[in-house]
Amino acid sequence: MKTILHVDMDAFFVSVEELYNPGLKGKPVVVGGKPDQRGVVSAASYAARKFGVHSAMPLRTAYKLCPQAIFLEGQPQRYREHSRMVFEALNAFSPRVEMASIDEAYVDLTGAERLHGPPLEAAHKLHERIQAKTRLNCSIGIAVSRLLAKICSDQAKPNGILWVIPGCEARFLAPLDVRKIPGVGKVTEKALHDCGIRRIGDLAHLEEAFLEKRFGQWGLALAGKARGLDAGGWFTGEVGDQDEPKSISHEHTFHEDTTDVVLIEATLARLSEMVASRLREHRLFARTIQLKLRYKDFSTFTRARTLDHATQLDIDLVSESRRLFHANWTGKPVRLLGVHTSNLQFEQGQLDLIAGDKHDRWKKALSAVDRIRDRYGSQSVSIASAMQGGFRERVHETPADLPGRHPEKKDAGEDGGHGSG
Repeated sequence: MKTILHVDMDAFFVSVEELYNPGLKGKPVVVGGKPDQRGVVSAASYAARKFGVHSAMPLRTAYKLCPQAIFLEGQPQRYREHSRMVFEALNAFSPRVEMASIDEAYVDLTGAERLHGPPLEAAHKLHERIQAKTRLNCSIGIAVSRLLAKICSDQAKPNGILWVIPGCEARFLAPLDVRKIPGVGKVTEKALHDCGIRRIGDLAHLEEAFLEKRFGQWGLALAGKARGLDAGGWFTGEVGDQDEPKSISHEHTFHEDTTDVVLIEATLARLSEMVASRLREHRLFARTIQLKLRYKDFSTFTRARTLDHATQLDIDLVSESRRLFHANWTGKPVRLLGVHTSNLQFEQGQLDLIAGDKHDRWKKALSAVDRIRDRYGSQSVSIASAMQGGFRERVHETPADLPGRHPEKKDAGEDGGHGSG
């Protein structure tokens, strides 16, 4: 029988801001941007949540609900530093840790009872270690699966611990709203409601054949999730097994729709270097580059091109994304741009002599750039063509250098460097 913990930092971005500015404590605080911007709320303090403000809500909506709130753009580098502290506390407690995002993680304590005690005792020990290490509060869920542990931590908020004793899973899940299942959003929730399914217990009583007919493979996954199982794409593999990404992408929504070609090209360059940096961190090369283009009227188009060789260089992604843009742009005001890479592989493939020489020069230069970014932040250095596209990274995005997911740092740790794994 497995023992899985889900550790979720409470109002993480707001809590970190309060460490640096104690005057924010107890006040309605919204992290994510200014109230007149198009972005979304990354985190809201509990005082702001009383007014209906929640994460992923448009900033402008949050302002209407709580105009007295303090709106902060956030400090991504600061959050990464504290996320690393969380990871270090977890990694010292168990070698089987999976950082699911910058502010949540799974810990597998199966078989560790002799070391840490029974599950509830172990969770309390871990809770105290995280608070001592970070001065931040967290909520912990304990269960036999990741899915159930995640639901438990949500029910335990704020600053609590909840354990579902093995054998009690169905009784615990039955009265909960189906929206509590990770992966069930507004669209799926409405579809389930249309079938008369409002509680997880309602879902658990349905035949798998009916769910498969109505929802396809997702229906089968829902049937498993309703029983507390790690079913579906959200929870594959074992805790601590880091699968390589199938694609890497970044996108940006402009504060104001634009037809400014200089700004658009600079934004594509900035997005390209963000994607390329992540490719290098995973030691991957991309064969396919895709442009995402959304206009003022929300019409959205994607156009892709597969290269004759794979790449991880900023300059290749910049030139290809710009080429795709100019080949497909209608001249209408642009609301959003995205650069997406797929068809990823570990080998670049054979290059001709001239291209190979160019690649080697760029690789050496970008290796130095990556080291600077790693030490001083992702925006500390940029290629010239991306300077005017120097938008701030979105606070709520999972960072490329998420602790425990950085291959190069992991290797450095095993060789006696600064990493711990």
